[in-house]
Amino acid sequence: MNIQTANRIKSVNEYYFSKKMKEIDSLNKTGDRVINLGIGSPDLAPESHVISTLLDSAQAMNHHAYQSYKGIPELRGAIANWYKKTYNINIEPSVEVLPLIGSKEGIMHISMTYINDGDEVLIPNPGYPTYTSATNLAGGKVVHYHLDEDNDWDINLDEIEKMISPKTKLMWINYPNMPTGANGNWGTLKKLIALAKKHQVLICNDNPYSLTLNDAPKSILELDPQKEVVMELNSLSKSHNMAGWRLGMLVANQQRIDEILKFKSNMDSGMFLPVQHAAITALSLGNDWYKSNNLIYKERREKVWGLLDVLNCKYSKNQVGMFVWAKIPMSISNASAFSDLILYNTKIFITPGSIFGNKGDKYLRVSLCNNIETLEEAIERIKNFISQ
Repeated sequence: MNIQTANRIKSVNEYYFSKKMKEIDSLNKTGDRVINLGIGSPDLAPESHVISTLLDSAQAMNHHAYQSYKGIPELRGAIANWYKKTYNINIEPSVEVLPLIGSKEGIMHISMTYINDGDEVLIPNPGYPTYTSATNLAGGKVVHYHLDEDNDWDINLDEIEKMISPKTKLMWINYPNMPTGANGNWGTLKKLIALAKKHQVLICNDNPYSLTLNDAPKSILELDPQKEVVMELNSLSKSHNMAGWRLGMLVANQQRIDEILKFKSNMDSGMFLPVQHAAITALSLGNDWYKSNNLIYKERREKVWGLLDVLNCKYSKNQVGMFVWAKIPMSISNASAFSDLILYNTKIFITPGSIFGNKGDKYLRVSLCNNIETLEEAIERIKNFISQ
């Protein structure tokens, strides 16, 4: 039989990390032990009371049914309280919060809700590949705007205004930024929102990294209190060590929430109730939780700096978030080749910046999701390779 896939599938490739993990699994099966410094999947556990809440709730016989597509009121209230405590943002929990089964899924929900065939979407380069794939799957046209190291990875507003056309529907931003670690220029973002209002463009900030190694967490909703053109995705994956739990959220005005719910309610059947109860506990944690996490990440980051020094890479120590973004040596042609050179000679995987767009061709991204002993072993492997 010759059954063809839908045309929309031809617009995307298998996710890079999905393919790379197969390659790494093959190496491990031959006896190699690959050290994975690529993926930002926290190796630390959630706070113990969060796990206890999940277990206790799962014991209740009546906690295993389908749930509301909008999550229980208590979870929406916990999200609103967390936004007030963390960012000093006021949210109406009954109508301005939509819990998500992961914020990555939220990118798809938003794209499918707003993008018609041919609509243009502004996407950062370098940037998270899912913005591009979701746009392509929705039938939109990707228009990349450039982030440059010379501009501290800030948005070039002159470039953006020239790119906006009558077909521009949506713009993705991501501050604190992944992969570059830039924290965002509040003056630039304020002007960007004014530009979006002028041209009637939706702005969505993808904000999962604001609590990792960042002394001043912010939400872009501060700059558009009425949420007129701004939406924000957030997540417990990084901030609460709950990546596999699939806990995200969208904050927007009531109209946007209602519109996106039309799509989302056709894609899932609500979030498992014990997971919602655990999320409520996680969102109630005090500042000591984040401080203790960040002390661990700070120590790891210093080790990663040492590893990058051995590789003769250049990096800024002003980055925030769960990764370190570093420029490869001038003598190396591109990051993908450098990443493979390291992988096949040291059995260490480091993400090439090229997967985030051609503006990342000369960069590597190193995850902080490995313990000190593993990072020290990685440094020794690289030193041994270089000394050969």
